[in-house]
Amino acid sequence: MPARFELPARTASGVVLAAAAVAALAAGGILFAAFAAIFAVAALREWHRLINGGRLAREMLATGVAVIAAVSLIRLGASPGIAVAAILLGAGGAALLSALRADAKRWPIPWHAFGAVYIGLPVLALVLLRDAPRGAAIVGGLFVAVWTTDTGALFVGRLIGGPKLAPILSPNKTWAGFLGGAIAAAVAEAIYAGIVGGSLMRAIVLGLILALASHCGDLFESWVKRQFRAKNTGSLIPGHGGMLDRIDSVLFAAPACTGLMFFSQLNPFVVSS
Repeated sequence: MPARFELPARTASGVVLAAAAVAALAAGGILFAAFAAIFAVAALREWHRLINGGRLAREMLATGVAVIAAVSLIRLGASPGIAVAAILLGAGGAALLSALRADAKRWPIPWHAFGAVYIGLPVLALVLLRDAPRGAAIVGGLFVAVWTTDTGALFVGRLIGGPKLAPILSPNKTWAGFLGGAIAAAVAEAIYAGIVGGSLMRAIVLGLILALASHCGDLFESWVKRQFRAKNTGSLIPGHGGMLDRIDSVLFAAPACTGLMFFSQLNPFVVSS
Protein backbone atom coordinates (compact mmCIF):
# COMPACT_ATOMS: atom_id res chain seq x y z
CA MET A 1 0.00 0.00 0.00
CA PRO A 2 1.42 3.45 -0.90
CA ALA A 3 2.57 5.42 2.14
CA ARG A 4 0.08 8.26 1.54
CA PHE A 5 -2.81 5.83 1.86
CA GLU A 6 -1.47 3.95 4.89
CA LEU A 7 -2.57 6.35 7.64
CA PRO A 8 -6.14 6.87 6.30
CA ALA A 9 -6.54 3.10 5.84
CA ARG A 10 -5.12 2.46 9.30
CA THR A 11 -7.52 4.99 10.82
CA ALA A 12 -10.58 3.67 9.00
CA SER A 13 -9.90 0.02 9.80
CA GLY A 14 -9.09 0.95 13.41
CA VAL A 15 -12.42 2.74 13.80
CA VAL A 16 -14.34 -0.23 12.37
CA LEU A 17 -12.58 -2.73 14.63
CA ALA A 18 -12.99 -0.47 17.66
CA ALA A 19 -16.72 -0.13 16.98
CA ALA A 20 -17.06 -3.90 16.73
CA ALA A 21 -15.12 -4.38 19.97
CA VAL A 22 -17.25 -1.82 21.82
CA ALA A 23 -20.47 -3.42 20.55
CA ALA A 24 -19.31 -6.86 21.69
CA LEU A 25 -18.20 -5.43 25.04
CA ALA A 26 -21.60 -3.83 25.59
CA ALA A 27 -23.36 -7.08 24.71
CA GLY A 28 -21.18 -9.08 27.08
CA GLY A 29 -21.79 -12.72 27.92
CA ILE A 30 -21.53 -15.27 25.15
CA LEU A 31 -21.37 -12.63 22.42
CA PHE A 32 -18.24 -11.05 23.86
CA ALA A 33 -16.68 -14.48 24.41
CA ALA A 34 -17.46 -15.45 20.81
CA PHE A 35 -16.00 -12.16 19.56
CA ALA A 36 -12.78 -12.80 21.48
CA ALA A 37 -12.58 -16.40 20.26
CA ILE A 38 -13.06 -15.39 16.61
CA PHE A 39 -10.24 -12.86 16.86
CA ALA A 40 -8.08 -15.48 18.56
CA VAL A 41 -8.61 -18.02 15.79
CA ALA A 42 -7.78 -15.40 13.14
CA ALA A 43 -4.60 -14.54 15.05
CA LEU A 44 -3.67 -18.22 15.44
CA ARG A 45 -4.05 -18.72 11.71
CA GLU A 46 -1.52 -15.96 11.08
CA TRP A 47 0.82 -17.17 13.81
CA HIS A 48 1.12 -20.68 12.41
CA ARG A 49 1.37 -19.45 8.82
CA LEU A 50 4.21 -17.15 9.86
CA ILE A 51 6.11 -20.05 11.38
CA ASN A 52 5.24 -22.34 8.48
CA GLY A 53 6.70 -20.11 5.78
CA GLY A 54 3.40 -18.50 4.76
CA ARG A 55 1.58 -21.79 4.26
CA LEU A 56 -1.54 -22.91 6.13
CA ALA A 57 -0.41 -25.01 9.09
CA ARG A 58 -2.25 -27.97 10.53
CA GLU A 59 -0.97 -27.03 13.99
CA MET A 60 -3.75 -24.45 14.04
CA LEU A 61 -6.28 -27.28 14.45
CA ALA A 62 -4.91 -28.10 17.91
CA THR A 63 -4.48 -24.54 19.13
CA GLY A 64 -7.74 -23.25 17.64
CA VAL A 65 -9.79 -26.05 19.20
CA ALA A 66 -8.01 -25.53 22.51
CA VAL A 67 -8.76 -21.80 22.64
CA ILE A 68 -12.41 -22.29 21.70
CA ALA A 69 -12.73 -25.07 24.28
CA ALA A 70 -11.10 -22.93 26.97
CA VAL A 71 -13.43 -19.99 26.32
CA SER A 72 -16.43 -22.33 26.28
CA LEU A 73 -15.37 -23.88 29.59
CA ILE A 74 -15.18 -20.45 31.22
CA ARG A 75 -18.63 -19.56 29.91
CA LEU A 76 -19.97 -22.86 31.29
CA GLY A 77 -18.65 -22.00 34.73
CA ALA A 78 -15.46 -24.05 34.83
CA SER A 79 -12.54 -22.78 36.88
CA PRO A 80 -9.81 -20.75 35.16
CA GLY A 81 -7.37 -23.54 35.96
CA ILE A 82 -9.32 -26.02 33.84
CA ALA A 83 -9.46 -23.52 30.97
CA VAL A 84 -5.71 -22.95 31.19
CA ALA A 85 -5.21 -26.72 31.14
CA ALA A 86 -7.14 -26.83 27.85
CA ILE A 87 -4.78 -24.18 26.44
CA LEU A 88 -1.75 -26.21 27.52
CA LEU A 89 -3.20 -29.35 25.94
CA GLY A 90 -3.57 -27.41 22.71
CA ALA A 91 0.06 -26.32 22.95
CA GLY A 92 1.10 -29.92 23.38
CA GLY A 93 -1.04 -31.00 20.44
CA ALA A 94 0.48 -28.34 18.22
CA ALA A 95 3.97 -29.43 19.24
CA LEU A 96 3.11 -33.04 18.42
CA LEU A 97 1.68 -32.17 15.01
CA SER A 98 4.78 -30.12 14.26
CA ALA A 99 7.10 -32.93 15.34
CA LEU A 100 5.28 -35.42 13.07
CA ARG A 101 6.06 -33.40 9.95
CA ALA A 102 8.27 -35.34 7.59
CA ASP A 103 10.29 -32.22 6.77
CA ALA A 104 10.09 -30.63 10.21
CA LYS A 105 12.97 -28.62 11.53
CA ARG A 106 13.41 -28.66 15.28
CA TRP A 107 13.09 -24.95 15.89
CA PRO A 108 9.48 -24.46 14.70
CA ILE A 109 8.12 -27.02 17.18
CA PRO A 110 8.19 -24.84 20.33
CA TRP A 111 7.04 -21.82 18.29
CA HIS A 112 3.89 -23.66 17.19
CA ALA A 113 3.23 -24.75 20.78
CA PHE A 114 3.83 -21.26 22.14
CA GLY A 115 1.08 -19.85 19.91
CA ALA A 116 -1.62 -21.44 22.07
CA VAL A 117 -0.24 -19.72 25.18
CA TYR A 118 0.64 -16.41 23.54
CA ILE A 119 -2.84 -15.94 22.08
CA GLY A 120 -4.97 -18.22 24.25
CA LEU A 121 -4.15 -16.81 27.68
CA PRO A 122 -4.94 -13.18 26.74
CA VAL A 123 -8.29 -14.29 25.32
CA LEU A 124 -9.09 -16.04 28.59
CA ALA A 125 -8.00 -12.91 30.42
CA LEU A 126 -10.43 -10.78 28.43
CA VAL A 127 -13.34 -13.15 29.07
CA LEU A 128 -12.55 -13.33 32.79
CA LEU A 129 -12.31 -9.55 33.04
CA ARG A 130 -15.64 -9.05 31.25
CA ASP A 131 -17.35 -11.46 33.65
CA ALA A 132 -15.91 -9.72 36.73
CA PRO A 133 -17.85 -7.08 38.73
CA ARG A 134 -17.91 -3.90 36.62
CA GLY A 135 -16.33 -5.99 33.89
CA ALA A 136 -17.54 -3.77 31.07
CA ALA A 137 -15.86 -0.75 32.68
CA ILE A 138 -12.63 -2.67 33.26
CA VAL A 139 -12.33 -4.04 29.73
CA GLY A 140 -13.38 -0.68 28.35
CA GLY A 141 -10.54 0.89 30.33
CA LEU A 142 -8.15 -1.70 28.94
CA PHE A 143 -9.20 -0.88 25.39
CA VAL A 144 -8.89 2.86 26.06
CA ALA A 145 -5.35 2.45 27.38
CA VAL A 146 -4.20 0.24 24.51
CA TRP A 147 -5.78 2.32 21.76
CA THR A 148 -4.54 5.64 23.10
CA THR A 149 -1.05 4.20 23.62
CA ASP A 150 -0.94 3.12 20.00
CA THR A 151 -2.35 6.42 18.72
CA GLY A 152 -0.23 8.61 20.97
CA ALA A 153 2.95 6.74 20.12
CA LEU A 154 2.21 6.97 16.39
CA PHE A 155 1.51 10.69 16.27
CA VAL A 156 4.09 11.87 18.81
CA GLY A 157 6.74 9.62 17.31
CA ARG A 158 6.12 10.99 13.83
CA LEU A 159 5.88 14.57 15.06
CA ILE A 160 9.01 14.66 17.22
CA GLY A 161 11.12 11.75 16.05
CA GLY A 162 14.43 11.57 17.90
CA PRO A 163 16.36 8.64 19.41
CA LYS A 164 15.13 5.16 18.54
CA LEU A 165 13.51 3.05 21.23
CA ALA A 166 14.76 -0.35 20.07
CA PRO A 167 16.28 -0.03 16.58
CA ILE A 168 17.21 -3.70 16.35
CA LEU A 169 13.62 -4.79 16.98
CA SER A 170 11.64 -1.96 15.39
CA PRO A 171 13.57 0.82 13.61
CA ASN A 172 10.56 3.19 13.43
CA LYS A 173 9.76 3.37 17.15
CA THR A 174 11.20 6.26 19.15
CA TRP A 175 11.52 7.22 22.80
CA ALA A 176 9.31 10.22 22.06
CA GLY A 177 6.60 7.88 20.79
CA PHE A 178 7.04 5.64 23.83
CA LEU A 179 6.57 8.53 26.25
CA GLY A 180 3.80 10.10 24.17
CA GLY A 181 1.87 6.84 24.17
CA ALA A 182 2.27 6.42 27.93
CA ILE A 183 1.14 9.96 28.69
CA ALA A 184 -1.80 9.64 26.30
CA ALA A 185 -2.90 6.41 28.01
CA ALA A 186 -2.65 7.92 31.50
CA VAL A 187 -4.66 11.00 30.53
CA ALA A 188 -7.26 9.02 28.59
CA GLU A 189 -7.65 6.53 31.44
CA ALA A 190 -8.22 9.36 33.93
CA ILE A 191 -10.87 10.91 31.69
CA TYR A 192 -12.50 7.51 31.18
CA ALA A 193 -12.58 6.88 34.94
CA GLY A 194 -14.20 10.26 35.42
CA ILE A 195 -16.91 9.36 32.93
CA VAL A 196 -17.73 5.82 34.10
CA GLY A 197 -16.99 6.43 37.78
CA GLY A 198 -13.73 5.50 39.45
CA SER A 199 -10.54 6.62 41.13
CA LEU A 200 -8.60 9.12 39.01
CA MET A 201 -5.22 8.41 40.61
CA ARG A 202 -5.59 4.65 40.25
CA ALA A 203 -6.72 5.14 36.68
CA ILE A 204 -3.60 7.15 35.86
CA VAL A 205 -1.36 4.44 37.33
CA LEU A 206 -3.31 1.75 35.50
CA GLY A 207 -3.01 3.67 32.24
CA LEU A 208 0.77 3.92 32.63
CA ILE A 209 1.16 0.21 33.43
CA LEU A 210 -1.04 -0.88 30.54
CA ALA A 211 0.84 1.49 28.22
CA LEU A 212 4.10 -0.20 29.21
CA ALA A 213 2.57 -3.63 28.62
CA SER A 214 1.24 -2.47 25.24
CA HIS A 215 4.68 -1.25 24.16
CA CYS A 216 6.21 -4.56 25.26
CA GLY A 217 3.62 -6.50 23.26
CA ASP A 218 4.33 -4.41 20.19
CA LEU A 219 8.09 -4.89 20.52
CA PHE A 220 7.72 -8.62 21.14
CA GLU A 221 5.76 -9.11 17.95
CA SER A 222 8.33 -7.04 16.05
CA TRP A 223 11.02 -9.38 17.39
CA VAL A 224 9.03 -12.46 16.35
CA LYS A 225 8.56 -11.11 12.82
CA ARG A 226 12.29 -10.51 12.58
CA GLN A 227 12.93 -14.14 13.51
CA PHE A 228 10.86 -15.21 10.51
CA ARG A 229 11.88 -12.32 8.22
CA ALA A 230 8.34 -11.00 7.83
CA LYS A 231 7.16 -7.39 7.60
CA ASN A 232 3.58 -8.18 8.60
CA THR A 233 1.81 -11.25 9.93
CA GLY A 234 -0.86 -10.97 7.23
CA SER A 235 -2.89 -8.59 5.09
CA LEU A 236 -6.34 -8.97 6.62
CA ILE A 237 -6.62 -5.41 7.99
CA PRO A 238 -5.86 -2.45 5.69
CA GLY A 239 -3.17 -0.18 7.12
CA HIS A 240 -2.27 -2.61 9.88
CA GLY A 241 -1.35 -5.85 8.11
CA GLY A 242 -2.63 -8.92 9.87
CA MET A 243 -4.78 -9.55 12.91
CA LEU A 244 -1.69 -10.09 15.04
CA ASP A 245 -0.31 -6.74 13.88
CA ARG A 246 -3.45 -5.14 15.27
CA ILE A 247 -3.85 -6.97 18.58
CA ASP A 248 -0.20 -7.47 19.57
CA SER A 249 -0.49 -4.83 22.30
CA VAL A 250 -3.66 -6.38 23.74
CA LEU A 251 -1.93 -9.76 24.00
CA PHE A 252 0.39 -8.36 26.66
CA ALA A 253 -1.93 -5.76 28.18
CA ALA A 254 -4.88 -8.13 28.85
CA PRO A 255 -2.96 -10.54 31.13
CA ALA A 256 -1.32 -7.57 32.87
CA CYS A 257 -4.72 -5.99 33.47
CA THR A 258 -6.14 -9.28 34.77
CA GLY A 259 -3.29 -9.65 37.24
CA LEU A 260 -3.78 -6.10 38.50
CA MET A 261 -7.54 -6.45 38.83
CA PHE A 262 -7.52 -9.79 40.68
CA PHE A 263 -4.27 -9.66 42.65
CA SER A 264 -3.76 -6.01 43.59
CA GLN A 265 -5.66 -3.05 44.98
CA LEU A 266 -5.27 -1.04 41.76
CA ASN A 267 -8.77 -1.49 40.32
CA PRO A 268 -9.96 2.09 39.60
CA PHE A 269 -13.51 0.87 39.01
CA VAL A 270 -14.07 -1.07 42.21
CA VAL A 271 -17.38 -0.37 43.92
CA SER A 272 -16.85 0.88 47.45
CA SER A 273 -18.98 -0.74 50.10
